[in-house]
Amino acid sequence: MNTLAVITARGGSKRIPRKNLRLLGGKPLVAWMLEAALASKRLTRVVLSSEDDEILAVAGRVGASVPLRRPAELATDTAPSVDVVRHAVAEVERADARRFDAVVTLQPTTPLTVGADIDGCIAAFEETRAETVVSVTQLQNVPHPAKLKVMGEGNRLLPWLEEERGRMAAHQLPTIYVRNGAMYVTRRDVLERNVIIGDDCRGFVMPADRSVDLNYEIDWQFLEFLMSRRGVGGG
Repeated sequence: MNTLAVITARGGSKRIPRKNLRLLGGKPLVAWMLEAALASKRLTRVVLSSEDDEILAVAGRVGASVPLRRPAELATDTAPSVDVVRHAVAEVERADARRFDAVVTLQPTTPLTVGADIDGCIAAFEETRAETVVSVTQLQNVPHPAKLKVMGEGNRLLPWLEEERGRMAAHQLPTIYVRNGAMYVTRRDVLERNVIIGDDCRGFVMPADRSVDLNYEIDWQFLEFLMSRRGVGGG
């Protein structure tokens, strides 16, 4: 199966300025996902899509990855991710004169992802024949959705999703998974519907310790602490 990996990494970032170039464990954030992709045994091609010269330069220095400049209109806060991915697919297929069977969208904000995670997600995609397989992790250390409430009239507590029905202990509640933001494996023709996640979507479970998603400064601080405790990346 011909599989293209598209790493999306624009230069603009509001919550963590220049996030993709910020050093984590001694190397730019974007380099972590690049190295994970290049360690995968199931990817045919790895391309990094960005409008930023410095980020593209990092891609050019890391192994066999291909830096691909995206148009400025695809690097705004409101540009849909599917448009970025479709642009990359069109450019690489034109250059390679071939059509890929599947596209793996990778996001640098989950830097502890490893090549085996990518291979496992692709293997699940092949085995299930789903339209999309998405990386998830078990929800931990946050309130279970069944415990969430809204305040009604007179401060009356009402269930947000469903009533707990007396289920107070964690083991009494259903296991919940959440997308960890690391990867999406999509059948090539599904992208033509202008979506990354198709109707038949399956989950690939990643461990919590490789699922830290960097959205806010506190996430970054937690990850640096985690890495320092484990001696990862010289942290």
